[in-house]
Amino acid sequence: MTTDPLRTRSLVLDADGIPLSALVAEPEHGEPKAVILAIHGRGMRAAYFAGPAHPDTSLLTLAADLGYTVLAVDRPGHGASAHRLPAGRLIADQAATLHAALTDYARAHPTGAGVQLLAHSFGGKIALHLAAHWPHNPRLPLLGADINGLAQHYAPGAWDRPDDLAGGGRLNWGPLGLYPPGTFHAARALLTPVPALEGRELATWPARYAALAARVRVPVRLTIAEHEHWWRLDPASRAALTAAFPEGLAHLVTARGAGHNLSLGHAARPYHLRALAFTDDCRTRATQAGAQAGAAAPVLAAV
Repeated sequence: MTTDPLRTRSLVLDADGIPLSALVAEPEHGEPKAVILAIHGRGMRAAYFAGPAHPDTSLLTLAADLGYTVLAVDRPGHGASAHRLPAGRLIADQAATLHAALTDYARAHPTGAGVQLLAHSFGGKIALHLAAHWPHNPRLPLLGADINGLAQHYAPGAWDRPDDLAGGGRLNWGPLGLYPPGTFHAARALLTPVPALEGRELATWPARYAALAARVRVPVRLTIAEHEHWWRLDPASRAALTAAFPEGLAHLVTARGAGHNLSLGHAARPYHLRALAFTDDCRTRATQAGAQAGAAAPVLAAV
């Protein structure tokens, strides 16, 4: 792995008694602008975001250089929690466990303006659930969610191919030239068995997507790779992705020259830069909303 060990460190978080392993990269100077909670996809690990084949693909170091903390957590059933949760957890339970891990991190570390979610594929399902059910906490507000590799309806025959979910092939990778040399060798260290519970809710995802999206109240950016094959992406299906959210809250973009594993390819750095620019926009929106709320509050005259 090419991650700079001086910028990225490993830790284990206490998620209400469940140990979750994680990677964290923090700004060198001063407090972070915000914390980005990075959530990996199915059959992978948190190091997906660490630039395993080339440093230019690392979200962790890029975001830290630009003033953000990135906390990339091994989802429940992966990494340090695999022995405690060999079957994994369902989507809602994973979301609760990740939030508990984030809360544990926030007890001892600055979090800036709040939390931004950045998630890939199956991790996007967890992020969408978090965004729809984020607990009210003025000390740890949710700013927004940036999700890639996730849509509503699976392409015909895609979701019932378990071998492709965990490994390579056309669905996960697309054209091999989209990735730096050495990617597929380095990716072997990322692969992990898929916990059994992660397959239980696949068939119900289309209805759940709509129900969760309708509850979200923060900005959402959805990114679909140009060479994405997991999802049904005809014009009507694309339009439905953003229409499921409250009006004006979500927008959809296409990552050119990218396959499903967007953060491992040549397109990773442009995608990460755009995701961080979106995070800046979410911070600005949250700051403005707070200022407007403060200005609208009644002022009591001194007596």
